[in-house]
Amino acid sequence: MIDRVSPPSAVGGPRGPKMTAHHVNVFYGQNQAINDVSIDVDMDHVTAFIGPSGCGKSTFLRTLNRMNDTIASARVTGDIRLDGEDIYAAEMDVVQLRARVGMVFQKPNPFPKSIYENVAYGPRIHGLASSKAQLDVVVEQSLRRAGLWEEVKDRLTDSGTALSGGQQQRLCIARAIAVDPEVILMDEPCSALDPIATAKIEELIHELKGRYAIVIVTHNMQQAARVSQRTAFFHLGQLIEYGATSDIFTNPRMERTKDYITGRYG
Repeated sequence: MIDRVSPPSAVGGPRGPKMTAHHVNVFYGQNQAINDVSIDVDMDHVTAFIGPSGCGKSTFLRTLNRMNDTIASARVTGDIRLDGEDIYAAEMDVVQLRARVGMVFQKPNPFPKSIYENVAYGPRIHGLASSKAQLDVVVEQSLRRAGLWEEVKDRLTDSGTALSGGQQQRLCIARAIAVDPEVILMDEPCSALDPIATAKIEELIHELKGRYAIVIVTHNMQQAARVSQRTAFFHLGQLIEYGATSDIFTNPRMERTKDYITGRYG
């Protein structure tokens, strides 16, 4: 049994779901990795995907910006929409989709370019800045939103790969938001970072909430409890339970959720 009760809307003018996924299945060849998952993601909350390793949470995250398209054996069925628009429709421009639905990966992956060029690359190729002056503004704003400007403003020509791991991850977040996305997907963005860098990323997620719809996959239940307002628990490719984070962690409806939260498996 899968509990698909939608979480209650935010008080004070909810904006409704930004992305909707209905009856989504993912196959790698003959193997089914995701089984009939339905979930809504809204602008007003950070949504966390939790569950044991191999449960499908990262696989499902990758369906939201068609990253599974890069895997030859992958096949996705069901309905996934961004502002009501079918993202798997034949006419969907996947490059534009990934600008609208940005992604931050588990391991920081800055381009082997300068800090400035890492952030400027996306706006330049998408035509979001028509002059160097406009590009300068976009780069500064993006680095400020990523909480990195004060640390790098005097060395924008240095290589992005010369930064610390935590700074590189914030640079990747700045790169993602520079193209003015609507959704940011984060696939275990802190798993390679130390506690201080992790705290900075979590603080950044809190500051970005509401400006973007944010989904974070995390193996760290304490992190999910700290940064999210909605939590989805995955197990064996199924969505077991989805609701308010406080309810999932203190009063889960499903026995399997309770067993995972209390450490009986995972």
